[in-house]
Amino acid sequence: MTTDLTVDIEKMRRLSADIRIETIRMLAEAGFGHIGGSASIADVLGVLYGGVMQVDPANPGWEERDWLVLSKGHCGPALYAALALRGFFPMEWLKTVNKGGTRLPSHADRRRTPGVDMTTGSLGQGISAAIGIALGNKLKALPNYTYCIVGDGEINEGQVWEAAQTANSFCLDHFILFVDWNKKQLDGELDFVNPPLEMSGKFEAFGFQAQTVKGYDAGAIYAAILSAKACTDKPSVIILDTIKGLGVSFAEREAFNHYLNIDQEMAREGIEEIERRYAANTYPGGTLV
Repeated sequence: MTTDLTVDIEKMRRLSADIRIETIRMLAEAGFGHIGGSASIADVLGVLYGGVMQVDPANPGWEERDWLVLSKGHCGPALYAALALRGFFPMEWLKTVNKGGTRLPSHADRRRTPGVDMTTGSLGQGISAAIGIALGNKLKALPNYTYCIVGDGEINEGQVWEAAQTANSFCLDHFILFVDWNKKQLDGELDFVNPPLEMSGKFEAFGFQAQTVKGYDAGAIYAAILSAKACTDKPSVIILDTIKGLGVSFAEREAFNHYLNIDQEMAREGIEEIERRYAANTYPGGTLV
């Protein structure tokens, strides 16, 4: 991995835009799907698969690879887009998402999809699996990192905090957690359903190094990962301050945008908007510089 931010960030930004585009295309092909949370993790996936993670698309089971556990497994479409764009399987597979006989089911399944490291979808359980993976790799003295993405609604689950305490007790400094802080969950706005308290301080109380960054700023995400890797005595969490449905207006403006019906015209307009935003480097709150 290079530390040349200028070169890496542009590659990561382009991959993030392509992840959003392919996610919308596949969900329009299916007619429906989990667009909200898929869109809000496109940027962190672009950073991870655009230069951070050590992976081999020709050998998905490579023992020394970095692992990614998408604990919020319903956002599999965004992960599928990232994997296809990196060459883990043919792009044509994306047209089959959510359809009978697909190898790309609604929730991530490691036995069906090359490059998916852990089957997930039962919220709260993915982080426990990821910590088990990180511990196993540590016991093997492997140099790789384990990354995990959880939702902000998911951290209502007590199991998340049991897992966090375990990560701290084993000093898993090669474990980096991301929280998709998009302010919503299935049943409504996060602060209405079950306010999470101050997330950064809460994770610090559980022994984590904690950082909060704009979840749509590839450069900030990348820099936070470098800082997390420099922390050699504890696990790390990076809280991604973002919005649900990020990147395309039809998803951002819906009050309920966890799951939407999407037609081809919506997809066409959405893809055009993604390209405009990419070209202008424009996100909520203005233009990143």
